[in-house]
Amino acid sequence: MSGCCNQDCSLDRLRQRQRGTLQVVLGINAVMFIVIVIAAFYGRSTALLADSLDNLGDAITYCLSLYAVSRGTAVKAKVALFKGALIFLAAAAVAAQLIYKVFVPSVPVFEIMGAFSLLGLAGNSICFFLLWRHRHEDVNMSSVWECSRNDIAANLSVFVAAGAVWFTGSGWPDTIVALGLLWLLMRSSIRVVSSAVTELRLATG
Repeated sequence: MSGCCNQDCSLDRLRQRQRGTLQVVLGINAVMFIVIVIAAFYGRSTALLADSLDNLGDAITYCLSLYAVSRGTAVKAKVALFKGALIFLAAAAVAAQLIYKVFVPSVPVFEIMGAFSLLGLAGNSICFFLLWRHRHEDVNMSSVWECSRNDIAANLSVFVAAGAVWFTGSGWPDTIVALGLLWLLMRSSIRVVSSAVTELRLATG
């Protein structure tokens, strides 16, 4: 006789798969944050800094998601709500850096921007592939996948900006892409928070 009913066993297997995936993507994002934030300051790139802060937010998000995997819908919704707040804070940090660049302009090192945006793209592509199958499972994993999708767009944008900095010899492409990433972060924050609030109302109503 089975030690658990079919539904319970299936749910346990689902949680184990989610937990394993989150542990892998957590490690990838933690390493990428450390590497890319150093490159961003060395290369004087606001767009690359935005990319690195996104990785930091993701690493924290995955830690929270690991906590929420075996919890109920209400807890998952609250964790997703906190993730939305973290994405908003990352957007605020990028905005602060953009304001700083207005008063202290500089031209980024395009070689560093290009190389590390491609490194980030490789790492985030792996995360995106791993999270793809979990994207519709619950609000917890859906918000995690949302973060991963943003990362791909961010990496590609920074790579394009690096080429534009090289072509123009100006820091404006870096600033323009950073503004685009700021908009992307704000949009993602609103979507995650909105979904989390809806789930929380359903769970507690």
